[in-house]
Amino acid sequence: MGLHQDRNSSGHTILRRISCWQLPAAFIVSSGIFELFGDTTRTWLQYDREAILDAELWRLISGHFVHLGLSHYILNALGLILVWLLVGMHFTTRQWLIVSVVSIAGVSLGLFLFNPQIVWYVGMSGFLHGLLFAGVVMALRTVPREAMLIGVVIFLKIAFEQSFGPLPGSEQSAGGNVVVDAHLYGALAGLGAAAVFWKIIPSKPPT
Repeated sequence: MGLHQDRNSSGHTILRRISCWQLPAAFIVSSGIFELFGDTTRTWLQYDREAILDAELWRLISGHFVHLGLSHYILNALGLILVWLLVGMHFTTRQWLIVSVVSIAGVSLGLFLFNPQIVWYVGMSGFLHGLLFAGVVMALRTVPREAMLIGVVIFLKIAFEQSFGPLPGSEQSAGGNVVVDAHLYGALAGLGAAAVFWKIIPSKPPT
């Protein structure tokens, strides 16, 4: 399953398919551990504008790995799995790590610079948009029609959110307010990362 074409059934390909799940597994497990400790860990790790201004800079990263509660965590974990099923083969683990860092930085800096009214933020949804957008852009090389379809869906979703607010039912599912601007910043950051990799990665799936 996913936006890739791979006719090679060798052991090397099987091992690569397994290894490409290391990063999302690390994200899901670390977030799950944080969730076990509840509100105390959430308060210490969440994106908090005033705390960041007081030099607690780790929150720019850690805020993406804590959640509003169990339902929010499960929703984001399932979203990450879906992203990887669709586009996980389009970068190596190291490249995905770079895309992840860029997407996280894009969301955090976007909120910090352009949304001073948002005093705190938690969750993966912003940087998940960055991962998905970056993967879809790279998928244009191998499965352009499928990638274009998903890209249009993402674009329409973000356009809807920017015009009308969160998708119906999304806040109930997450258990709290949805910061739609985080999705926009994540998508733009993912697009920027993909644009760089588009130039430096050969026109074939990474091996």
